[in-house]
Amino acid sequence: MAFDLAARLTGISGILVTPYDAAGDIAPGRLAPIIDRALGAGVHLPVVNGNTGEFYALTTDEACTMVREVVAMVGRRAPVLAGVGRGIRDACRLARASAEAGAAALMVHQPPDPFVAPRGTVDYVRAVRDASDGLPIMLYLRNDAIGSGGIAALCALPGVVGVKWATPNPLRLAEARAACDPSITWVGGLAEVWAPPFYAVGARGFTSGLINVWPERSIAIHAALEASDYGRARDLIAGMRVFEDIRAEELGGTNVTTVKAALQALGRDCGPTRPPSAWPLSEGQQRRMMRFLTASGLI
Repeated sequence: MAFDLAARLTGISGILVTPYDAAGDIAPGRLAPIIDRALGAGVHLPVVNGNTGEFYALTTDEACTMVREVVAMVGRRAPVLAGVGRGIRDACRLARASAEAGAAALMVHQPPDPFVAPRGTVDYVRAVRDASDGLPIMLYLRNDAIGSGGIAALCALPGVVGVKWATPNPLRLAEARAACDPSITWVGGLAEVWAPPFYAVGARGFTSGLINVWPERSIAIHAALEASDYGRARDLIAGMRVFEDIRAEELGGTNVTTVKAALQALGRDCGPTRPPSAWPLSEGQQRRMMRFLTASGLI
């Protein structure tokens, strides 16, 4: 089945968790009911090896296994966006594995190396694209310090189709959009809470970790934004804001912790998070999270 990737990118990019078993090894099969519910609710683009998937806590072998297993579980129901990154050789190896698995496109994590050069990042993305034999590329920008010129150079690479914008700077997003080819798709990369201001400057769609727990709410928020009903979107976001607030605590170290703790409470245990993520939630965080699940009718 052929998918309109450009249209899917403007939907919800659902960042899947990486499940672990009792021994701490990856357990991809535990994702099956989570994927089924997310796709049944209407999530447009499942994402494997994203940050909610603890990408930087996985070995490259584990990330290769996860992309193969997730593409197989999703099957013909949706295109899969596969995260790649880290050192250039690991990134290229994972890009090849993602292409062989049948991923529809790659999400290239911004290199975390302390000595990243904007022109070196262009070389990095080009090498990843070539290793995948030309899969479409979605850039994942968590640091906009390279400026609009650096972003424009990346977007000018053949095969780059979009940018997941994950810095809390809508004005810089607007500047970057203006500097790039209008065919580039700009996606809000800071989940539901930041989606309205990003929509206001031309982004479409957003990433979401909430889809592991409550995909129906994410879909409703997306529908409201697509209808330009910002009041409705704000009300819906207010009803899930506490979940995102807990995720943002401890310098963001409870981001995946909150999602996995909620999944445990819902009977869909995907194991703990790996260090340096925080585990478990504090007693206070757990109480607030449980109140949220109860008030939302999830348990």
